[in-house]
Order: sequence, then C-alpha cells, then structure tokens
Amino acid sequence: MVKIAIIGIGNMGTIHAQRIFGGVIDGLELACICDISPKRLDWAREEFGDKVKLFKSSDELFENADLFDAVIIATPHYDHPSLAIKAFELGKHVLVEKPAGVYTKAVREMNAAAEKSGKKFCIMYNQRTIPAHQKIREMVQSGELGTIKRMIWIATSWYRPQSYHDSSTWRSTWVGEGGGVLLNQCPHQLDLWWWIFGMPKRVRGFASFGKYYNIEVDDDVTAYAEYNNGMTATFITATGEFPGTNRLEISGSLGKLVMEDNNLRFWRNEVDEREFNAGYKGGFGNPEVSEREIPLSGEASEHIGILQNFANAILNGEELLSPGIEGIYGLTISNAIHLSAWTDNWVEFPMDEDLFYDTLQAKIKNSTFEKVENDGNVLDLTGTH
Repeated sequence: MVKIAIIGIGNMGTIHAQRIFGGVIDGLELACICDISPKRLDWAREEFGDKVKLFKSSDELFENADLFDAVIIATPHYDHPSLAIKAFELGKHVLVEKPAGVYTKAVREMNAAAEKSGKKFCIMYNQRTIPAHQKIREMVQSGELGTIKRMIWIATSWYRPQSYHDSSTWRSTWVGEGGGVLLNQCPHQLDLWWWIFGMPKRVRGFASFGKYYNIEVDDDVTAYAEYNNGMTATFITATGEFPGTNRLEISGSLGKLVMEDNNLRFWRNEVDEREFNAGYKGGFGNPEVSEREIPLSGEASEHIGILQNFANAILNGEELLSPGIEGIYGLTISNAIHLSAWTDNWVEFPMDEDLFYDTLQAKIKNSTFEKVENDGNVLDLTGTH
C-alpha cells in the first residue's frame, strides 16, 4: 500500500480523500491530511476519525514525513511547485492538481526537482483518459488524417456564474489564482492541444478581462497559433457563454475529423487532397469523400483512472498516462496567450519567461485580492474546474 498525504481539502482534495479512504483506488491508503483551515480539519476529523493524521500546515506535515510515501497537492495554483519541490526533497512521490503552476519559471524548478528525486510525478490531467481524446491523438499521430492543416477548438462549456467567482477571496484574482479561464477552467484543453498536435512556433492571443463578471482575470479568450509545418490552430474559450460548446475540428489532407460532446465523425478523402490537387485537370472538382462515425472503446476513468495509474506506477512501474513534467507545455501555451494579450503582439516559442513573470508581477501588485486567513475558503474549491 502507498500511504498518501493530501495537502488542501477543498473540492478536489475532498473528493480524492473520500475515494482513497473508501478503498476506491487499489493500493492507496489515506494516511494524512493537511489544510490551513480549522473548519476543513474539523470536517476531516468527523469524516475519517483517528485513522488519518491531521496537520494544520505543510511544514508540520513535512516534519512527519515518515507517515506517508506520496503526496497529492490540491492547493491554490501558486503553491503547487514549492510544495512539490519540498516533497521531492523528502523522497516522496507527487501528484499535483492542474495546472502545474502559474508561471513556467517555477514549474521548471519543480520539474528539475522531480527528475533529481527519481520519484513518480503525476499531474491530474484526467481528460487524457477520455476515449475520444485518445482516439484523436492516435489518428493524428499515426497519419490517418494525412498532413494536418488546421485545428479549431471551441471550448466554451465552462460557464460559471458570479457566485462562483465570489465563493472565495482568492478566486479570479491575479495574486490569488494567477489567471482566469486559461489557468483554471481550460488547462485540460490546452494540455490536449499540445498532447495531440505538439507545440506551435508562435501564438497571438486576444483576451477580455472581467468582460462578463466583476473579476480582474480573463473570462473570454481567442488565440491563433502557427506551426513550423504550416499548420494553424484557433482556440476559443470563455466562462460567460451558456449553453457553451466543446467542439474540435481538425482538417487534414486525408479528410476532416470533428469531435463534439465526445462523439467523433470522420469525413475521409479517397485520395490525399494534395495528391488530387497536383494531378486533377478537370477544372472544378474535389476528391471523393466518405463519412462515418468513429467507434470508441472503453470508458473515461477520469480522476479515478489517474489516481489508479499513479498508484500502479509507484507499486509496479506502470507508465504514467499524465506525467507531471508534461504540465509545463499546456502552461506555456497559457502563459504565451496571456503575454500576447498583455503586450498586443505575437509571442514566439521559446517564450520570454522573464517578461511574462515581470508582467504578471505588475498585475499582482494591482490586484484587488484581500486574503482572509482561516476563513474556511482559502484552500476551498482548489483544483476544481
């Protein structure tokens, strides 16, 4: 059994704790819980009794490192890298909730600590377990779509009312959360973006801040990216549209693939469009095309699947579906879109991380955030979507 300590029992930390304590994840045992909120610790005491050790600070938890083998970090985003580094230095395995952090400079330090420790490092990108996403990746990377020309992803099914943003003093602020829809709601799609297509060469971002809500961070974003091979990507996300859309369209030389609501349809060209274009002499014309629905196998194991994979990786060396060191890629795209919107200019990769960090610090300096210690919400709702 892998003894687990959970740091932060807001929404996601609570769900993980209940599942592990209830024996849902084979090989994991809930050993410790850490939270700065007395109210959350009181809840944990009532929920788990004396079978789980409780700690009121991460320092106190780490002083008792002999009680656990691995940690799940479900705290506000800024704390993910620093807490992970401390855990790695103590020789612990780590699973972090998304995102990996707020800015890539800190995440690079976390990744370096992970590699030095030799311990298992996982990030909760649970949408990698969804069969539609796995199938899309397989089809793109196997060449079944031919040369990829364009992808368009509309990810606006992240609606949140004002009460959500008001639910905690740190939420939807630069100093408390570090960003809005790009950093908190749609990191899953940003992770899938690079996981399926790889990293672009440059991006141009357009963002609105507090367009739909009384908040200071982004709630409506459109980004356009270019690749070295000529492929382009358009990405649209928002929290202020209802009903929203989750639709990915991929155009390749061998056809068009569309995912909407996790259903896949493929319009396949009988001959590669580039070959047809080079050889056809009849004026108007196009390749013959056939349409079919792509069958999907398996079920989306989501958070449970990532937790089980993490346990299996520790216990028997199973390959991680969502390695923690890969969290930097989606965050890099997120940082670049923010920086592009702030500077009203293209951002090339590799990104100027110092410029992003300095610009973020200016946002933080002018943030409206007012921290309320031990209000029961400082760590609440952490790691949620």
